[in-house]
Amino acid sequence: MKQYTPYAIEQFGKHIFGDVEAFNWLIENNHRELIAVLDAIRDDKKAFKFLIDNKYFELAAFVNSIWDDTKAFHFLIERKAFDWAACSNIINGDDKAEQALKAAGKAHFASLAHAILGRIHEDGDRNTSPMGVLKNMFNFKKAFEK
Repeated sequence: MKQYTPYAIEQFGKHIFGDVEAFNWLIENNHRELIAVLDAIRDDKKAFKFLIDNKYFELAAFVNSIWDDTKAFHFLIERKAFDWAACSNIINGDDKAEQALKAAGKAHFASLAHAILGRIHEDGDRNTSPMGVLKNMFNFKKAFEK
């Protein structure tokens, strides 16, 4: 399992909010898999496949555990990816996970969880706005044109 510095996790969090410099830093420092994590969270099948094909199994499990996949969460625990497991628990509403990360000196993972949660809410709001609904309708029609 690849280890990430607090700075790398912080850059990932900034990328989630659209920071171009953070995105570039992730690319330049060979952390493309973190970019794929965000895309996979947003239901990009190619990004999820990238994680699996490149053996980032813990990150793929993290993506699934965010969406309440208990098997994926248990996989994280078995692989001793406790920071990623706690991060997914925060996203799923576990306040104790945030306290545990902060007590362990891993506040950067707690911040990451809040960034991801914010992006999930933002994406959800965008999809339920009148323009978002119209956009989704047109994308739905395009899917059946092929």
